[in-house]
Amino acid sequence: MESKIEIIQSVTVTYQQDLYKLVDALNRSLKHDDLMFGLALDKQDSEKAVFTIYRT
Repeated sequence: MESKIEIIQSVTVTYQQDLYKLVDALNRSLKHDDLMFGLALDKQDSEKAVFTIYRT
C-alpha cells in the first residue's frame, strides 16, 4: 500500500518556544482526519519557523 503525503500549506512564523505544543495538539487531535502538522526552524533565519500542514 503506497502512502502519499501532500503539502497543503506552509507558512513562516516567528519562532516561539512553545510552538511545538500547538503542533503536537493538532497532530493528536486531527490525525484521524488524515492531517499531519510539522514545525521546523527556518534554514536561513533561526528566529523563524516553518509551520506545514500535510494531508496523509
